This record gives sequence, C-alpha cells and structure tokens, in this order.
Amino acid sequence: MASPRPSFSQPTKTPPSSTPSPPGPIPIPGGGVPLNMREVEELERMTKDFIKDMDTHAPVITSPPTEVCGKCGEALSRTQPAVRAMDKLFHSNCFCCMSCHRPLQGMQFYDRDGSPQCEDCYMSSLAVCSRCGEKITDRVLKAVGQCFHAHCFRCSTCSCTLEGAPFITDDNNNPYCVQDYHRRFSPLCVSCNEPIIPAAGSEETVRVVALDKNFHLKCYRCEDCARPLSIEADENGCYPLDGRILCMKCHTQRAKQAAQ
Repeated sequence: MASPRPSFSQPTKTPPSSTPSPPGPIPIPGGGVPLNMREVEELERMTKDFIKDMDTHAPVITSPPTEVCGKCGEALSRTQPAVRAMDKLFHSNCFCCMSCHRPLQGMQFYDRDGSPQCEDCYMSSLAVCSRCGEKITDRVLKAVGQCFHAHCFRCSTCSCTLEGAPFITDDNNNPYCVQDYHRRFSPLCVSCNEPIIPAAGSEETVRVVALDKNFHLKCYRCEDCARPLSIEADENGCYPLDGRILCMKCHTQRAKQAAQ
C-alpha cells in the first residue's frame, strides 16, 4: 500500500491585528478541508518515518537471470560472441564436436542426445547393416546379434519383412519366417512327402514317429488297408511287421500268409 505523499502548507497573508489570533485550522489553497496544527505535526512525523524506513529497508531490485553456456555452465558475456543451437546458447569455443572436439560454429552438425557431433564423426559412428553392408542413418533394428535397416531384416527364403513378426534362425543365424523355416527344416511325412509343420494359428507341431519314420497325424494309417491308426498302444494302434506299418487285422493276414 503506497504511503501518502507529504503535503506542505502554503504561507498566506493575514490582515494586521492588534491582538494575536488563537491557533486554529490552517487553510489549504484550492479548497478542501483545512488541517489543524496537530494534524500537520502528525503528517510531518509520518513523512519522516516513511523516509527513515526507505533508507533502512531499501527495495530489492531483481534483474533477469544471466544466460549460461550449454556446455560449461559459465555465464555468457554480452560483449563476446555466442552460438545458439539445439535450443541452447554456447560460448563459441565451447560449441565443438563431442568426439573430435573440432569447432562447429557455422558448420553442419548432428544432435546426439543433446551434444553436437560433426558430420565425419557421426558417419563413422553409424552401425553397418549386416544384410546390405550400408551405413544405417535412420532407425537401427538389432536382431540375432546383428544390426539391420528395418527394411533389410527379411526371411532368407521368401524375403518377407520380419520387423515385428515372429521368426526362427537356423544354425548359421539366418532368419526365416515361421512358415518357411518349417518348410525347409521340418521333417517330411513318409506318407505324403510334405513337411510336418504347425497347423494354421498354432505354434505346436504334432507328428507321429513309428519305426523311425515321421507321419502327420492324419497320414498315420495302415499301409495295406489305409485304416487310420491310433497313437495309443491298443487294438486300434500300429502292429508293425517286416518294416511295415499295419493295423492288427492286416498284420494277422500277412503273418498267416508268411507261415504257409
């Protein structure tokens, strides 16, 4: 709250009188309510207190914060040149490559996590794609212990992109889509000569092994009558004879013929 500004009474001419006038209100030029002597003395006291308080408690004047260098953290002088880059200010000799420390003022640079890097150092630091052998200047896809362009990480058989898709690698770390891996490396069914792979929408491979031969479950049948065989050890299961996969009935018939 602002303190009242001091006011001072102005001298006025009074008509001569043989008898002094008793003390009374002092008129104020320009109109208004006149002050009596007591009010004038109170006003003067308040004015002196205000001036004394101003001398004792001088107002604090805050200046805007000084700009500091984005590298060394020291203050920037208004008389020295500075470099503005990456939304920061730098001393001209502080704005240098994070790797080789060459000055970068007026030169092309790359922002590496908030630090500047010259073009030569940036290019030297880039990973090399394991498929095409070119530098990776955009997003790096890391898989099977190697680096790839996202568009270069593909199935070794059908070349479909494997980014974000399930894949399987062979013994040489070559990636394959799930379908091609099973087509290439899954065992073949001795009955239909097709690879035994998971059913559509499944990751589980179901195969039947009998007499060291591989079968699809649907292909596991008697070699003589083509009757489906059970994988359980029961009367509907396999009764092999002379290396053949037979049902119990066909097994019995062949055994009788061999005995004659």
